[in-house]
Amino acid sequence: MTHLVLRPITLRAANGVIARVHRHHGPVRGAFWALSAWRADQLVGVATAGRPVAEALQDGLTFEVTRVATDGTRNACSFLYSAAWRVARAMGYVRGCTYVLAEESGHSLKVSGWTRGPKVPARSWDRPKVPARSWDRPKRRRVDKHPTGPKVRWQVGDWPPALSVAATRGQLELEAIA
Repeated sequence: MTHLVLRPITLRAANGVIARVHRHHGPVRGAFWALSAWRADQLVGVATAGRPVAEALQDGLTFEVTRVATDGTRNACSFLYSAAWRVARAMGYVRGCTYVLAEESGHSLKVSGWTRGPKVPARSWDRPKVPARSWDRPKRRRVDKHPTGPKVRWQVGDWPPALSVAATRGQLELEAIA
């Protein structure tokens, strides 16, 4: 059996794989980086990482794995989650997160050293007739093409964040100016 090999990949190419094989999400709009897993000369999976979607986690020290998509190759998901954390640490990130559907086991995350975090409930916002977690609004119509139910956050690194988001943003801005 040939081992998996990690290689960089462009976001465009990663999104092509995501569009073909991801079970319930489409391509990402942007990312900090994209990684690919190869077995011999065959591309078997991709992962993208970017800024956390949750504004409260956008402290400059936290990254989010926004997609992992594989062709089903054994261990490819856990390989990519582990690699994303290694790359993030090398870049100076101190914590990472990702979200899975509540009905998913998260096994590949667990074996990669990530820990199960809080359950993120589905929200109906202030309008009960709108599906939970919908992006649809009267002034900005959207059609939900993704699951809108509860999710579970998985995390790796230094949790909970040691500093408040405002303090960390201010500290990073001061360090950038100096």
